[in-house]
Amino acid sequence: MSLNQLANQCHTLAREKGWYDTKRELPELLCLIHSEISEALEEYRQGHDPAKVYHHAGGKPEGVPIELADAIIRILDICAHFGIDIDAAVAAKIGYNATRPYRHGNKVC
Repeated sequence: MSLNQLANQCHTLAREKGWYDTKRELPELLCLIHSEISEALEEYRQGHDPAKVYHHAGGKPEGVPIELADAIIRILDICAHFGIDIDAAVAAKIGYNATRPYRHGNKVC
């Protein structure tokens, strides 16, 4: 399945669950991605193994992998909502990154 197909699936589900009953602006949606990344950090800070998924009593999956998945789902949802061809964007960026020098910018992280 392509990223664009996954994006459409994520967006369809979000619409079905009522997340687009009112107009949603890009700044709000971008902040929601940030919140998922922050939740991944908190999972790590609480001592959870970054590669492990655990479940609450009700069966809800939790952990760093789940929060990262949530961030990806939100990114793909945004792409479908705004008609972004994420397959082409990722391919273009990977292609450009391949041309960059070793540790371009020589930044620490």
